[in-house]
Amino acid sequence: MPRYAANLTMLFTEVPPLDRPGLAAQAGFDGAEILFPYDFPVKEWEAALAGLPLAVINTHPGDWAAGDRGFAAVPGDEGRFRDSFLRAADVATRLGAGRVHVMAGVAKGPQAEQTYSENLTWAATEAPDLLLLLEPINPDDMPGYFLNDFDQAARILDDLGLPQVGLQFDLWHAARIHGNAEAVWHRHRDHIAHVQIAGFPARNEPGGGGFDLTALCTELDEAGYDGWVSAEYRPARATVHGLGWLSALQARTKPIGG
Repeated sequence: MPRYAANLTMLFTEVPPLDRPGLAAQAGFDGAEILFPYDFPVKEWEAALAGLPLAVINTHPGDWAAGDRGFAAVPGDEGRFRDSFLRAADVATRLGAGRVHVMAGVAKGPQAEQTYSENLTWAATEAPDLLLLLEPINPDDMPGYFLNDFDQAARILDDLGLPQVGLQFDLWHAARIHGNAEAVWHRHRDHIAHVQIAGFPARNEPGGGGFDLTALCTELDEAGYDGWVSAEYRPARATVHGLGWLSALQARTKPIGG
């Protein structure tokens, strides 16, 4: 049965970051994800999470203000990639997150893809207990980002053939890139290892955009998916006042007698 996680970088921003896990637990989320948990010591996150499972974190992107968006596909930045990945792997392991989204960075061309594949192969060997995630990001939100197409991501995954590297299906990005998120889902669902949801087209509370979330979560349930469905959206109002979608999905996928 799917478990539902709150993206604490985007949700509950009415309070400071370390206060958000408690609000997420109170709201009924099963866990959390944090994009970049690097601004606070791990021990502070451990105390703040207080047992709330952490689903996934991202590798450190580098200097965001200077345009860095990760390094995995950036030729010549292999050293920076390895440093950022090892740091992420350490934080993920200490916080109990079994998944790390490996940020590709701003790059293009065959050499970038070769660098990406080589870095992912190295990372999979260095952290065999972690599931590594690739997430295509639409070019409007992140211009120049190397991984900007779900078909491209699936091809790279097929070429790698590594069981511990999977696809992060973000409904928002799938819709922005390909127009029809449901078609993307059905085309690549065998690769999908982590799911993120948001409303479309405004990226507010999940729902709409021609994508049936209830059907999605029911399909995941029937397939025996025991991973996460993470809420990564921009609340249209205070987060706690827009969580009707969560209770509806939890009720729909709740086992009989549960």
